[in-house]
Amino acid sequence: MQHDVRMREAARAIYNAVYPSEEWAPVAFDKAEEFGTIHYRNAVAAAQDARLHFLGDVTVQLALL
Repeated sequence: MQHDVRMREAARAIYNAVYPSEEWAPVAFDKAEEFGTIHYRNAVAAAQDARLHFLGDVTVQLALL
């Protein structure tokens, strides 16, 4: 995720929202990224899924307005 700054920051935001304290995740985002923890991989998957929704068909979004 080091190569895409926006996706990395999206994954960080998701990670911090879902795992707000050490009770939820054993390490901070940077360490989770370094070790590739399941918490990190879940945050990355959520960021990638969200990106697909943001890049979706704009005409469908406009129809909802």
